[in-house]
Parts: sequence; structure tokens; C-alpha cells
Amino acid sequence: MKRLLSLLFLTTFVVNAAIAQKVIKGVVKGEEGSPVPGTTISLKGSTNHAIADSKGEFSFRTYAPFPITLAVSSIGFASREVEVTEQNQNNLEIVLKIDNRQINEVSVTARRRNEKIQNVPIAISVIRGGVIEDAGAFNVNRVKELIPSVQLYSSNPRNTTLNIRGLGSTFGLTNDGIDPGVGFYLDGVYYARPAATTFDFVDVEQIEVLRGPQGTLFGKNTTAGALNITTRKPTFAPSASAEVSYGNYGYIQAKASVNGKIVNKLAGKVSFSGTQRDGTIYNVSSQRHVNDINNIGARAQLLYTASERVNITLIGDASKQRPEGYAQVIAGVVKTQRPAYRQFDNIIADLKYELPSRNPFDRLIDHNTTWRSGNDQGGLSVNVDARIGGGTLTATSAWRYWNWDPSNDRDFTGLSVLSLSQATSKHQQWSQEVRYAGNFSSKLSGVIGVFVIGQDLKTDPVHIEESGSAQWRFSQTTTSELWKTPGLLDGYGIRTTSRLKTVSGAVFGQLDWAITEKLHVLPGLRYNYDDKKLDFSRKTYGGLQTNDAALLALKNIVYTDQVFSANTDNTNLSGQLTVAFKANNNINAYATYSTNYKPVGLNLGGLPTASGKPMLELAEIKPEYVQHFEVGLKTSPSASSTLNLAIYNTDIKDFQTQVQTAELGVNRGYLANAEKVQVRGVELDGNIRFGNHFSLFGAVSYTDGKYKSFKNAPVPLEETGAANAFKDISGGRLPGISKWAASLGGEASVGGKFLGQGGRYFVALDGYYRSEFSSSPSPSPYLNIDGYTLVNGRIGFRAAKGVSVFVWGRNLFNKNYFEQLLVAAGNAGQYAAVLGDPSTYGVTIRYVFSPSN
Repeated sequence: MKRLLSLLFLTTFVVNAAIAQKVIKGVVKGEEGSPVPGTTISLKGSTNHAIADSKGEFSFRTYAPFPITLAVSSIGFASREVEVTEQNQNNLEIVLKIDNRQINEVSVTARRRNEKIQNVPIAISVIRGGVIEDAGAFNVNRVKELIPSVQLYSSNPRNTTLNIRGLGSTFGLTNDGIDPGVGFYLDGVYYARPAATTFDFVDVEQIEVLRGPQGTLFGKNTTAGALNITTRKPTFAPSASAEVSYGNYGYIQAKASVNGKIVNKLAGKVSFSGTQRDGTIYNVSSQRHVNDINNIGARAQLLYTASERVNITLIGDASKQRPEGYAQVIAGVVKTQRPAYRQFDNIIADLKYELPSRNPFDRLIDHNTTWRSGNDQGGLSVNVDARIGGGTLTATSAWRYWNWDPSNDRDFTGLSVLSLSQATSKHQQWSQEVRYAGNFSSKLSGVIGVFVIGQDLKTDPVHIEESGSAQWRFSQTTTSELWKTPGLLDGYGIRTTSRLKTVSGAVFGQLDWAITEKLHVLPGLRYNYDDKKLDFSRKTYGGLQTNDAALLALKNIVYTDQVFSANTDNTNLSGQLTVAFKANNNINAYATYSTNYKPVGLNLGGLPTASGKPMLELAEIKPEYVQHFEVGLKTSPSASSTLNLAIYNTDIKDFQTQVQTAELGVNRGYLANAEKVQVRGVELDGNIRFGNHFSLFGAVSYTDGKYKSFKNAPVPLEETGAANAFKDISGGRLPGISKWAASLGGEASVGGKFLGQGGRYFVALDGYYRSEFSSSPSPSPYLNIDGYTLVNGRIGFRAAKGVSVFVWGRNLFNKNYFEQLLVAAGNAGQYAAVLGDPSTYGVTIRYVFSPSN
């Protein structure tokens, strides 16, 4: 009897199970009707899923009661949810729309609210995080290859120039007493030091590059544009990702991120990135490869949803770099106008020295001073977003630090000329921004805000520059035998103590007045206040201890004491007016006139001398005044394409520039004003997607930048030693600007399976071209960099969830090129180069975990 009951129970269970179990069948297609293989179809609320085959067909079994909901996703398409009933369970036809977020559906926050990029009357480019990661663009220096209007030059993190359209920061070696003209924002926080641009990206959502002055939209004044970077925010749905890359030159990069709910209303996210790579230059003296990469960084976020209308985000981050890096190689030698005995080749011949190579692309050095670039940054920020009325009130409070511990060989040789060059520094900043952005009426919207930032930059504890035993021969100005006095300059140097304290504040706003649905007028104003205090003290030390007046006079030719201070505060009113006309949903035209302002600069690198006395009139340089005109046309020829055009002209009065001098005491150059500068250009960019399988992007820019008037500029390297140390370079071109620059790239993909998961197989190529450009603030035919083209590529499998794997290569054709040329301290005739990376290649494996919700 028991056996009979058991058999009856089992039979009943099997029958019921068979009845309850359902088979779901269907096909996934694109809008044009072609199948979308590799699509993931998940039963919402469970781990049950299927992968569409090569015909786009799928099937799976479930016991869930009707109606059920399927989550459907495929790389390159917009995800959607589909309800399944008993009537359609066996003949589902799911149509996916192409995901045009990479094209004209990209949302940006450039005007402090979410809106489609094609509706914003600003020249703006966007790179999404996935594109950045797949392209191997792990810092801003790589991003410039995707946006040709961006220029970045870095001989080390401190000496980093970030420009847009050739304007923003001084070219060459950085002077800390000047404000950058390109704003660098990360999650709403302004980063004051340019070294921030050299750190690795950590979990970036997207980068918005705004071109042209933006002083009425952002807290800190931006005379040339802004990089507005946002990271991926915490969510309450759990997720995690991990990625590791291996490549040649011992390249290893690891990234990880964990995200999810902590308690009710509180979510958190922790992200990490680490990068290491062996050096690409060989030091024959130390028998070591240098210019390696050694970066590590982490970022933690907490999101508290206080209510439906209030979100609070707390972010903390810390990053450090410890490379034996940023060595430069001798790129060439110029004959100056100094006497024959002061020419570089004659000097090294007398010292019985030979360079390890005269070909910079042999990548050989013999430097006898260690290259060190200890670079740390981090901080805390709190952001509060409160929806009030028709808009959002945002308050962002932040504190940040930057510590810099360098060692450089500024003579670029194995000789003991400059045995020490160390400008150790510490910087702290605090900032507060409060703004309201939203609709004030049915026809009036905009943003109004206040911003204040305080900065404290000081030597830590001193900046040191010290001569070695060979310095006398490079500094020798006469044939007097006294120069050969043993130990005269050996160990002779300067210790500089300086401190710059600044406070800047601003009230800013921009309105958007909809005169009609198609015609908008956008006026904006900014009132700015800047207060700067500088104390500078430079003292000589070491060398031969003597009371001999003649020997002391020789020492004073090389280094002298300098003490000065500066205290300045100033205000400025600037603004802009834009008229935008949206002819239809696919055409948006705009015209902008704006004025802008960069505050007073203070020289922190030492002052040049005249008749043995420091030129104190150069301690403070005038503010820049910018007038900018721009017209633009944004079009969407189709739902899957964009084509945008911008034409602009920028005139600058009292342009702040960094110029080189032959004096060792100011070997990092000094600030000066060029009376008038003009930059004008044309930019064209576009994207297009062809069906499900191919996409293409491209951008080209023409930029013409010149000194309209610079009557008292230092002479270029080859004219060092001329009767006059200054010359009129009016009409000469600005450094760092290629007349032509372009980016072009595309990707082909097809859906498929890999390790049992859905995704897309892809192959992608992108190229970057720039024409030749000047690498000297005073134009020199010897310091021009030839144009070059770089080609990068990737091939592999990409999945929205699960495993992605691809191989990649950068500079596929191993192009030898210079990124920057630098004159050696003292202007003896030699100049060095920052070399571009050789061909690199590797493989990336990525895993994304995101359980079905």
C-alpha cells in the first residue's frame, strides 16, 4: 500500500511539474529586421536565461506563472523588458533599437542639467567610459588622441600643459604662479594642479570636453574650456567588475569595482586601479630601464538617498605615482651665437665626454642624477543635490591635497653639470560651490551659482638646484683661468623657499530665454575676485668658500640671492551672449560672443636679472583679457548620425606665457605678457552607425595661433649670445599648436557566444594625426616637431555581463615621434625630447557581475 501511495505521489508530482513547466521561444531582431545573435534573454528576478543563436532565435524553460517579464540586452542596442503571456510564449518576436547614446542621444551636464548633447549650444565632445576603457586611454594624455582639439604636454606631472584649441596653460615648464585656463573637474570638484591630469582614470562614466570660455557655467573661471569628468555612481543594485591587462614592456594593469546597497537608503562603491610598466629608455650608466609606470589609485563613494528629492554623495580618493620616470633624451644640438668655446660640442670635447647616442630614438641616456617623480594626490568631497521647485540646488564642498617629490637631470647628460634639480612642493585646496539650475518659468531656465576656492602652495621644505664639478665649463663666460679654480662651482647651488596663498571667489549665472520654441537667447555674467600673496626667498650656498672678489664675481654670474614678495587682489566682470536657433529636431545653430579673464600671475620660478639685479617688475604679470566669437551648427542627418561644425576666433590681450632664459637661476623659465595673441580655427566632427554591425567616428580641427604682438620676448635657443637678449617675435606662431589635427576610428561587430554567454565579437581601429608644430615659446626652426600619425587597434569579444576578452595594440606601426622638445638649462645649445611611446600591445580580460533584478 505504501509503495502504491508513493508511486501515485511521484506520478502526480511529475505530471504537475510537466504541466507547470513552460517553454519560452522567440527570435530577436534589429529594427531593420536582421537577427541579433548573442542577445541575452533573462527571466527577471531569477538567474534563468538564454542566449540567442546565429539566427537570433532562443528558447528556455521556466516554471514561473504567467505573465512573466524578460530582460533583453545586447551590446550596441538599447535594453528592454518584454512581457510574456500564455498566448505568445512560443512565438515571441523581440525588436531591439540601436543604442544611439554614443551618437546623438548622449546626455551631458555641461549646463548643469541633463540634456542631449545636440541640444546644447556649445562646442562639446563626449567620450563614454566604455570607449575610454576599450581604447586603453587610462589618462588624459591618451584621450587627446580621440579629441584633436585637446593638447596635453607633460615632461613630468608638475610640468603638464593641458590646452584646448592651443590655449589654457603656459607651454613648456610650468610656473606655479599662474592659473590654468582649462578647468579640470571630476564629479563637480575643481582640481587646481595640472598634475591631476597625469593620474589614471578610476571608474569613469564619461568625459565632456567643452571648447571655448565657460566662465558663466562653472565655478572656477575657464578661459579656454573645461574637462568635465564624471565617475560611475553607486547604485542599490549589486554589481561588481574586475579587469586585468597584460602587455609588452612588462605592462600590467588591474582594475576592480564593487557596488551595492549597504543599508536602507545607503549605497556604496569602491573602485581601484593599478598600472605598472617597465621603462622604454635605457640608462647605460645605471644599466636600468627608466621611464617606467608605477601608479595606484582608489576611490570610495557613499550615496545616501535622504528622501525622494535629496541625495547626498560622499567621495574619498587617493592616488600615488612612483616611477623612475620622465627622463628626456638629447634630441639635437644647435650652434648658438656665443663664442666657439661656449658651444655644446666644444664644451663636452674639453671635458672628454661623448653622448651615448646622437639618435634620440635609440632611447639611450647616461644620466648621472636619478629621475624621480613622486606624485601624490587625494581628497574628500560632499555633494548635496536637492530638487526644489523646477530645478536642483547643488552644494559641493571639497578638500584636496597634492604632494610632489621630484629629482631631475636638467643637463640631460652623464656629466655632473646640474647634480640636483628638486622642486619638492605641497599644495592644499578647499572649495565650495553652491548653484541652482532649473526652470524659473515656462520660458526661462538657467543656472545661478557662487564659488570660492582657497589654495596654499609651498616648498617642502625648499627647492634645490645644485651645480656639479662640470658646471664651470658650461657657465664659463670668459677665457679667464679663474674659471678652472678647483671646486669653484662644485656643490654651489640655491635653496628657494616660497609660499603662494590665494583666495578666489565668484558669482556666476547663465539664463536660457525661449523667445519662441525655436529661438533662444542665452546671456551670462560672471563677477570674479582674486587675492594672491607670495613670499619668495632664494639663497645661495656651497661651492668654493673664498673672499676673493674675482672668484665671488664668477659665482654670482651663475647664481645670486633673490628675495621679493607680492600681494595683489583684483576683480573682474565678464560674460557671454549666445543666440541659438533650432530650425527643427535635427538642426541646431548658435552664435556666441564672450569675454573672459585670467587673474594676475606671480612668478614662482625666480626672476631674470639685468645688470646683476633681479627684474622685480616681472614679479607680477598682468591678467589676461579674452574676447571670443564663435558660430556653430549641430546636425543629426539621421537617428544614427551627427555632424557638427564650429568656427571661432579668440583674441587675447596681455597673454600670459612662460618663456625660457639662459640664466640657470630661472632654468624653468619665467612668466611674461605677450601684448596680443590671436587663435582662430574650424572644427568638424561626426558619428555614424550603419545598422547593427558598423560604427564610425571622426573629427578634424584647423587651428591658427600667433602672437599678434610680442615685442620683448627672449631670443630663441640659436640666438642665445646675440647682442640683445630679447627680440620682437610679433607674427610668430604660438607653441604647441598644429594647424591640422584629426581623429578617425570605427568598429565592426557581430553578435555571438563566448564561454556560453552572449555578446559581440568586434574589431576596432582608430587613428590620430597632427601636423608639425613649434615646441618653443619663441619660434625656432630647430625646435619644431614633425607631424605624425598614430594607429591603434583592438579585436575580441565584449559582453554586457560576464567575460569580455580582447587583444589591443597602440602605435601599431611603431612610429618614432616627439611629444615635446625642451631646451637644457643654461642654453648651451643642446635640447632634449619627450619621446612618444613605441609600439605596445597586450590582452585585456574583463568580468562584469550584475545579477538580474
